[in-house]
Amino acid sequence: MAPSERDPDHHDQPPRRISAATIALWGFLAIGAFYLIAEHRAHLLGWLPWLIILACPLLHIFMHGSHGGHDHGGSSSSKRSDRPPHQH
Repeated sequence: MAPSERDPDHHDQPPRRISAATIALWGFLAIGAFYLIAEHRAHLLGWLPWLIILACPLLHIFMHGSHGGHDHGGSSSSKRSDRPPHQH
């Protein structure tokens, strides 16, 4: 069975190739980053402790986004079943 018979949305497109301009761009960016870091290493290392400290609040915000708060006492479903129903 040909690939076009198995997948009706399949188009006979050639595989993507990386152009020479893209390779040259990434090469120049890598060389520029190397020299920038090599020449300014003392400045970057001086800021490193502050960057780690500044990363802490960001990690706290983004890591707590998945579970809804600081409820460390167990799963929320077991806590709800232990409570009596709320009456008005």
